[in-house]
Amino acid sequence: MGKINISQIDLEKEKEKIADYPGLIRYAHSIGSALVKPEDKGRIKGNAVAAMHDQTDRQFRQLFEQMQTLVQQAEYLKKRVEISERIYHAEIGFSPVMNKVYFLYRRAGGTDVLSMISPDEWGKSFPYESFIAEVKLMSDHTWEIVRAADKNFYT
Repeated sequence: MGKINISQIDLEKEKEKIADYPGLIRYAHSIGSALVKPEDKGRIKGNAVAAMHDQTDRQFRQLFEQMQTLVQQAEYLKKRVEISERIYHAEIGFSPVMNKVYFLYRRAGGTDVLSMISPDEWGKSFPYESFIAEVKLMSDHTWEIVRAADKNFYT
């Protein structure tokens, strides 16, 4: 290799080839620099959109599950109100105590009766047409069905 004649080098022209801030240019500025490849913007956007859809789908599923839970809770509360209204229209010959279990029966004439006596305790002298449900008085004065004679009763 030959000698370089410095007097022949135009320093002003060479200065144009040098970046003031080489870390800010979009390509490698010397042989030892890291390789800089152009990015596939379509792939980057595609991956971002796919990740966004995945995340929002998960959030939608979570919201749907929460809505299902709220609907179930609302249905349960509605059933408690329905049975409570039925019990408060029934004949009650005592003052019910919260968190105690009672028994709802139907008389032959079609009226309901709330009793402290379970169907098993009546023996052969069962005085009612049918047993409807075992119920418990809750602290909010609604009634919860503990057990129903008919599986489809308020379900």
